Amino acid sequence: MLLFSEIAFWFCWAALLHSYLLYPALLAWWTRNRADLPPPALPDEELPFVSVLMSAYNEEKVLSEKVRSLTALQYPAGKLAFFFGSDASRDATDHMLREAAASDERIHFFPFPQRRGKPAVLNDLAERALLARPAGPMHLFLLTDANVILSPDVLLRLTRHFRDPQMALVDAHMINTGMKKEGISRSEDRYISQEVWIKHREGQLWGAMIGPFGGCYALRTDYFHPVPSHYLVDDFYIAMRALEQGGKAINDLDAHCFEAVSHRLREEYRRKRRIAAGNFQNLLTFFHLWFPPVGRIRFAFFSHKVLRWLGPWWMLGGLLSSACLGWNGNLFYLALFFLQLTGFVGLPLVDRLLENWNLHWAPLRNIRYFVSMNLALMEGLFKFLGGIKGGAWEPPQRV
Repeated sequence: MLLFSEIAFWFCWAALLHSYLLYPALLAWWTRNRADLPPPALPDEELPFVSVLMSAYNEEKVLSEKVRSLTALQYPAGKLAFFFGSDASRDATDHMLREAAASDERIHFFPFPQRRGKPAVLNDLAERALLARPAGPMHLFLLTDANVILSPDVLLRLTRHFRDPQMALVDAHMINTGMKKEGISRSEDRYISQEVWIKHREGQLWGAMIGPFGGCYALRTDYFHPVPSHYLVDDFYIAMRALEQGGKAINDLDAHCFEAVSHRLREEYRRKRRIAAGNFQNLLTFFHLWFPPVGRIRFAFFSHKVLRWLGPWWMLGGLLSSACLGWNGNLFYLALFFLQLTGFVGLPLVDRLLENWNLHWAPLRNIRYFVSMNLALMEGLFKFLGGIKGGAWEPPQRV
């Protein structure tokens, strides 16, 4: 029993450290001598036609700026169309999108009367876009969220990569705005920045970025697969279907888009819990793409996502196994038990107390953020095991 506990402790911590430290370090080492020179922009006559797909639900706070950023894209007007869908919005979203469609003939607006969730709306928009222009290498989708603001040149930077006939998906570089020392915005920004670099290096090495951020990415239409309507993470599903077909997926660090970062831990916890439940849907769907973890896609998927999604269980396993060993008189593991208990429980509580006094120390906030997001992963697994009936959810408050 004691030997089993000792093996379990080191296995759990090896899994955690591999996903968060060793795997990123390996990617950095393997890409150290690789030139990062993106291809030149395509001439106008070689640019593919782009259908922009956007699902919206109660997005009145951000829609005006979003539509302005889309219609201001530096791209030939005759090669661009917009397909907007409202998922039974209850605010001014429908009115605003109708006005936008009336003022620009490229905009096609579809108000759906029944609330079904983003995946169902995207599937319908894709179907309508493909009726207007068939799928093929010269027809791309630009899938984007209502709260993500695009730089004017983002589309030109994304499309240049489709010179490569194997390129299926190119993700934009998500940049967070509105950081504050209060709340979790800096911790969230640090996490997202690390994710951007991990995804970029996966694309550099293998052409196998494991999932886009989802706020703005280009996809060749012949790689699009309709997303099951009850799935909660549509962008990951779409990306993995593209990799499954042999396509490449990368990101472009010069293709910028902007999103206001979250400040409230409770709201971000709710969002991460929903994403976690969707992650486990994809974990089972694409089991063959991560197990056994041999080969470029399987190794990347297993190291970057699978081990991380199981992170709370590695933490719990390390805590319980060290408690068992410490209870049986091993002082080394007893010390490790209290060290873990301090990190997982004590320090987040200290940060919560300091926050009440308007004191914010980044290292403590980062630890609390890490622990909270792993708790969200654990709760997301239970939500998944309980059964997910539909793909609709309440979006976080927009700023």
